[in-house]
Amino acid sequence: MDFDWPTDDDPRRLDIRNWLHRHGGDPTQEALAAAGFVAPHWPKPYGLAADPIHQLIVDEELSAAGVRRAAGGIGLGWAGPTILFGGTPEQQERYLWPILTGQEVWCQLFSEPDSGSDLANLATRAVRDGDRYIVNGSKIWSSGAHRSQFGILIARTDPDVPKHRGVSYFICPMDTPGLELRPIVDMTTAYSFNQTFFTDMELPIGNRIGEENDGWRLAKVTLGNERVSLSGEGALWGSGPSATDLLDVVRRAGGVEDPVLRDRASRLHIEGEMLRLIRLRTLTSQLQGRQPGPEASVRKALADEHGQNVMRLAKDLMGAQGMLTNTGPLGQPAEFPFTQSAVEGWQNWHGGFLFSPALTIGGGTSEVQRNIIAERVLGLPHDVDVQSGNSWTQNQTG
Repeated sequence: MDFDWPTDDDPRRLDIRNWLHRHGGDPTQEALAAAGFVAPHWPKPYGLAADPIHQLIVDEELSAAGVRRAAGGIGLGWAGPTILFGGTPEQQERYLWPILTGQEVWCQLFSEPDSGSDLANLATRAVRDGDRYIVNGSKIWSSGAHRSQFGILIARTDPDVPKHRGVSYFICPMDTPGLELRPIVDMTTAYSFNQTFFTDMELPIGNRIGEENDGWRLAKVTLGNERVSLSGEGALWGSGPSATDLLDVVRRAGGVEDPVLRDRASRLHIEGEMLRLIRLRTLTSQLQGRQPGPEASVRKALADEHGQNVMRLAKDLMGAQGMLTNTGPLGQPAEFPFTQSAVEGWQNWHGGFLFSPALTIGGGTSEVQRNIIAERVLGLPHDVDVQSGNSWTQNQTG
């Protein structure tokens, strides 16, 4: 690593400890947001404009004090950075504070039934009508949309240009007339996903982020943050237990004697260390003023498969009892070691195992991530695009 780890008496650490003492060691989410501790890397006044080292200090000190910030989810991880990047000052003032305090929940309205991995081929239309847009179409896999106040929406505003150029980016209130949600229940039996339908839904022009037809550039900002946030330490897209948590469960149970299971546990530890070092490499890159590039795809591809390995081993450690829903590894509790989940149905090992196949699909499939790595890291030739140069309409008509 090309940096020195901050010492225990670093002034930034002392400032945070003094602040925590003044707030009785148990600050509210509003106080954390006002102090810039929810998203310290965001610019002031919403954050501290903290460099990566300062951000790690904040994380370490709050964790050591037992202070847990509310899970920000899509709002904090994806919508907020995009509004910071392309939103107006008025949009930033209106939407960022409620994201930081957790008062407003956001969802993502990107994927469609016929355009998932090829997201730029989206067909939802937003037609300009004076000072508003009329939206018609459908989105799918809208995680948590039924619990959200707002969604980030991309829709086609110009069908007569190549598919990447005719897309605009909108803030969509989820209670807008003409918007309908239909639940999708997955095999965990949880209702976490939705299909979203728009029928002559009206959005004011003030809900557009950036310029008309510039939405694909903003969508790439969102997707870049998505792939980083989905490759955090937790096994389930950054949430839930990590490999370390599972190995701690194994230690508390007295370990395992089966050599195959011991080998798999060792491999999990190695995978977790690899991902930790990749995160530190990203940190080093940021400290040197470089913007992270395709390593977000490297992290996501590795983290997704690692998460599946964590859940498979946890299930196998249950033995024959793993066929039941209310058991945990090696006879330990069925619930995760701590309650932290991004979507309903992930709070126990069984639900996490059933959900884990989705890890290599959502947020960009492993195949998509490997294409990005092949082209942008290894320099291999791009896939041949026979539709290159055609307008979106031409591609639809053959």
